[in-house]
Amino acid sequence: MLNVPVRVGDQAPQFSALTQTGATFSLEDYRGKQAVVLYFYPKNNTSVCTAEACAFRDAYEDFLALGAVVVGVSGDSVDSHKAFASSQRLPFILLADPGGTLRNLYGVPKTLWILPGRVTYVIDRQGIVRHIFNAALASKKHVDEGLRIVRQLAKDSTPSGA
Repeated sequence: MLNVPVRVGDQAPQFSALTQTGATFSLEDYRGKQAVVLYFYPKNNTSVCTAEACAFRDAYEDFLALGAVVVGVSGDSVDSHKAFASSQRLPFILLADPGGTLRNLYGVPKTLWILPGRVTYVIDRQGIVRHIFNAALASKKHVDEGLRIVRQLAKDSTPSGA
């Protein structure tokens, strides 16, 4: 089956997946409530992926203050995510996608045709994809881009005169 990549302006594909705690995360639960910064990364405990996760960790309070949650997705298992989140003190949700179902649902491209891609999607409160950032090695830039767009979404949703 050919998967068409998600684009800016599209309704974010809905899904449910297991978190590092074994709980079920459903994107639908956030609609109307919070923006979601959904980032796909290749693998736990690799240098660039760890740097990216730690950059999201270090900016996590900023995302929360702006009304957004951060969710990381890789093909690693629930147990691997649990250990990774613990060792790096990650306060956000990690989703297990061992079969690549979520990656395929969003049409995340591979890097160099073989490695799982590194792509961040910013989804607004209405479930619309507002920004997509794709860069294999610019891990910190994913956080910067996510914060920039979440700030803009927060500003746009503030009533005038407030």
